[in-house]
Amino acid sequence: MFGQIWLIGGTQESVQLVRVIAHSNLPCIVTVTTESARSLYCSTPSLQVWVGRLSEVQLKDFLQTHQISCILDSSHPFAVEVSRMAIAAAAKFQLPYLRYERPSLDENSSSNQIILDNFGTLVAGDYLKGQRVLLVVGYRPLEQFRSWQSQATLFARILPSVTALEAALAAGFTPDRLIALRPPISADLERALWQQWQISMVVSKASGVAGGEDVKRQVAVELGVKWVTIARPPVSYPQQTGEVAIALEFCRQHYTSGSIPN
Repeated sequence: MFGQIWLIGGTQESVQLVRVIAHSNLPCIVTVTTESARSLYCSTPSLQVWVGRLSEVQLKDFLQTHQISCILDSSHPFAVEVSRMAIAAAAKFQLPYLRYERPSLDENSSSNQIILDNFGTLVAGDYLKGQRVLLVVGYRPLEQFRSWQSQATLFARILPSVTALEAALAAGFTPDRLIALRPPISADLERALWQQWQISMVVSKASGVAGGEDVKRQVAVELGVKWVTIARPPVSYPQQTGEVAIALEFCRQHYTSGSIPN
């Protein structure tokens, strides 16, 4: 029996990878966490889209049911839990694993940029005090900023989903300090939003060009806005690439190699 490629998706890069995999008629199942993400992927007989959050308990059954023969991890750089789970599964079941990592922005930070190792360092310091802060970090970290609602003026840009909106409201953000937009965001729109809200500081993740990091840097420099960047969490990937051609060759080599043992 031919095996399937498991593509861990949810990113712009994964959409591109699915296109080239589908064009090569390779059997692939892509996993995403939200129903809205399903529509991002092309419709083809060789592709399945699985929606949900896989747990370690579910994983073996998932691998066996879908006859997974290799893992191509194109999850978000900050989605470390799913990457670590996939790496562990690959080692346990002797499955080939490749990380497709979006390139980082160059390391030459601008004079108005502050690079921190995690959100804990940010909220424990005085960086936010008295600032008008735009958080462009996704909805999950917003709860960590609850205590700063009375010490700074906090705004957040989130994805247009019920889950994200509920999390932001629960973290103390009022509707007038929220905007729901799906990237990519143009420099003109970034600039207009920052100026409308009189933003003095922006907090974002080190998501690379695909995450709009280059646009934020450009606008921050233009407007003289302080820019706090949260560095990517460290993950020890067995092997990784940023080249689509290498990822495709990996899939071609391993999709027929069978599935995990019972």
